[in-house]
Amino acid sequence: MLSSNFTVPITGRLNDKRRAFEGPDMSEIDPQAEALLETVETMGRPPTYALSPESAREQLAELFASEGEPVDRVEDFSISGPAESIPVRLYAPTGEDHPLLVFYHGGGWVIGDVGTYDPVCRALSNAADCAVLSVDYRLAPEHPFPAAVEDAYAALEWAAEYAERINCDPRRVAVGGDSAGGNLAAAVSLMSRDRDGPEITHQSLIYPAVASPAVHEFPSHEENGEGYLLEAASIEWFLERYLPNPVDHRNAYAAPLLARDYSNLPSATVLTAGFDPLRDEGREYADRLESAGVSVTRHEYEGMIHGFVNLLDHLDAAGEAIDALGADLKTALER
Repeated sequence: MLSSNFTVPITGRLNDKRRAFEGPDMSEIDPQAEALLETVETMGRPPTYALSPESAREQLAELFASEGEPVDRVEDFSISGPAESIPVRLYAPTGEDHPLLVFYHGGGWVIGDVGTYDPVCRALSNAADCAVLSVDYRLAPEHPFPAAVEDAYAALEWAAEYAERINCDPRRVAVGGDSAGGNLAAAVSLMSRDRDGPEITHQSLIYPAVASPAVHEFPSHEENGEGYLLEAASIEWFLERYLPNPVDHRNAYAAPLLARDYSNLPSATVLTAGFDPLRDEGREYADRLESAGVSVTRHEYEGMIHGFVNLLDHLDAAGEAIDALGADLKTALER
């Protein structure tokens, strides 16, 4: 576990895998992110792709461990799912009739859970002054695609139907998530439109994983594929477990960049990080939405790495990103 007061010189030299990003923005990595990467490196943590899913889940929980902010009410319960009950955790401010964010955690559809993402959900609830329903969807490889997206959609349907029972407003429901969770939020938005399902007010997509390994190639996959916490080999490891059937590599609900139509989707916030292998696919998804007439707000943290929003105890940019996401949500949910 990283201590909240670790002390590594921020002027330390990065290893050869990492360098100033020489792309169009000519960015340099943020000193706090550099220090954190050096700390992780000195701890000798094995990469995700070298671990079993169980060990990788434990390692992520240790990395993202944090006390989190106080929230007026936190409640764990289960909702009906397509195959089995789905555990969820509700974060609610004081009062009633709250807007609601249905949140899907990241972790490559293989790792992560509501406990790991507790600090982020607390912070988002406070920043947006909304309730947050965090969804513990089924994980691969035990439950490969489409289990996660089916659970994600079931949670949206539940939220729209039963929002009033948890003191929320069914007319103001948003979806969001980071990385694989951003993928699920984007996929659920497409699915709800296609199925004439619940109306979604907004989608908060935090460095979303929206590309298909069979179709898409982006410069950031290679530029940032080693040394920046999420590595290209780990992305491949996740995808092999989530999408074992090659046919699913061309399914738009697995890779939303494959969708043919982006019209009539909810407004979106798309957050990207300069030293993230997923940077360019997030940018491309924002472009696709805008080209279809969807209102998009972009936030790019040029010196940041994948997963930085979870590292609230270590990176100032994490708090700044939460504030930006919260402000966008609050504006969208007040419409």
